Amino acid sequence: MERAVNESRVTALEASVHRALAGATITEKALDLCPEVRLHLMGSGNMQRRFSAEETRAILAHPPYWALCWASGQALAWHVLRNKSLVRGKRILDFGAGSGVVAIAAAMGGAARVIACDHDPDAIAAIRANAALNKVQVETCRSLDDLSVEIDLILAADVFYDRENYYFLHKFLELAPEILVADSRIKVIEVSPYRRVTEITTSTIPDLDEYDEFKRVGIYRAFTGKHVNLWQYCKEEACSYKELLAQSGDSM
Repeated sequence: MERAVNESRVTALEASVHRALAGATITEKALDLCPEVRLHLMGSGNMQRRFSAEETRAILAHPPYWALCWASGQALAWHVLRNKSLVRGKRILDFGAGSGVVAIAAAMGGAARVIACDHDPDAIAAIRANAALNKVQVETCRSLDDLSVEIDLILAADVFYDRENYYFLHKFLELAPEILVADSRIKVIEVSPYRRVTEITTSTIPDLDEYDEFKRVGIYRAFTGKHVNLWQYCKEEACSYKELLAQSGDSM
């Protein structure tokens, strides 16, 4: 029964990725840095070739980012699993979760509750399939507006590929007492109280043959020491998070 359910999930993920890349396959892959985590990812042969103009347009229209384990996600998952006290017993939000790799690592690390947030319904399906594959409990939501619980720690990997998303560096500080960010494209976060705690070298899976600079992932930590009641915050602000994001011109 479990095998049949897993095969059904893989079939659904392949159908989703085919909207971007016809003929692409989804395979089960253990991560290089933390092989205890396994993910349903796009096969390596699908990405190591030149794409036609039509394929490029399809990929841009339906980017299957959730079918890759980006270097920053793998690095942050490794960091969490090697420092389980960061998540043990805490309520965790993995923002911009993609494949769900960081949320899964948090669950494996002993988090009391893990919520993976991503706006893409295909990513939500991938997160659920990958959580089941690793036999961990991960809740999902598509917006900060869906949250109604206090969060102890926000995890965010490879969210700041777009400068417009820098807004979230400030927003995170209002939502949780502690934040961990992983990114290979930001070399310095000039927002207090974020500080760089380490650098991890790794690659995206499947390998995209990226420049070496994008394989060096910085891990940044911010600690405010303040707990925030998200539900109460929304009521006091007299608007939803969706409205707040709309006012800022950001969407995620």
